Amino acid sequence: MGIWIDTDMGFDDIAAILVVAHAGLDIDGISLVFGNTPLPQVRTNAARAAQAFGWTMPLHAGRARAVLGEIETAQAILGDDGIPTAGRTLPAAPEPPMGDAFTALCKWLEADGPHRILALGPLTNIAALALARPDLAARITELTWMGGGVTIGNHTASAEFNAYADPDALAIVLAHGLPLRMVDLDICRKVLATPADVEPLRQAGGANAELLADLLAGYVAIGTSRGRPAMAIYDPTAAVAFVAADAVTFRAARIDVELDGRLTRGRTVVETRATHATFNAHYAADIDVDRARSIILGALTKEARR
Repeated sequence: MGIWIDTDMGFDDIAAILVVAHAGLDIDGISLVFGNTPLPQVRTNAARAAQAFGWTMPLHAGRARAVLGEIETAQAILGDDGIPTAGRTLPAAPEPPMGDAFTALCKWLEADGPHRILALGPLTNIAALALARPDLAARITELTWMGGGVTIGNHTASAEFNAYADPDALAIVLAHGLPLRMVDLDICRKVLATPADVEPLRQAGGANAELLADLLAGYVAIGTSRGRPAMAIYDPTAAVAFVAADAVTFRAARIDVELDGRLTRGRTVVETRATHATFNAHYAADIDVDRARSIILGALTKEARR
């Protein structure tokens, strides 16, 4: 069964793709969107990752700006290239020919399904599809998204980054009734990578062992440099929900996104009481943390042994 991944291609996106690949799922295509960095750098990161890890699935360039034209990035946290490291970084690579993400998604959805999408960045590409081709967007059978926050945010006090970067895209996805499964900050913050997780990758012996160890160490340092003992593994946690249905418990809810508040724009409002709202989506309410860590670190280790 083929699937699709929509991504802004930072390290945790790469790790999420490796989780999917090592779960044995066929990735029909990857669409790129601004987010961690502006789209040109996302394209560069994707080209470098594809060469480093031997990916053969087609890459497609998507939206460079939010629905209303803004560009919000996470470079203040992740650095200019969006991929912090403790040493080695993705080697330079020529950018392969990239098709248009909208055209590619349309063609993919025109084929027989099911059509499962794992979205790891702002939902701008999916919103563009819903607006221009609602008939094809209606053929999406699952949209698992790393984003939003049931309680608090991270990019602002109210909003998680992927929601904040394009809240109008999220609102469009919800308004069109797409089958959204939100894997939010709260659930991702239960699944942590620690400094002790780095050395097993370094000792794995494969061609990319040192590279993966340095990238994981750089990622974990986002947390440890701020006085925390570990770092939440955001996008790979969404990938776990995508590949291991029994590891994550989803519950129905009414999800809305704040569009107008000066201090609350991008906040996701999750109503879990059926007496108070008509449910329109699902959110990840619980996760088997040990299993999730095993799947994520297992995929990274397998890659590091290649």
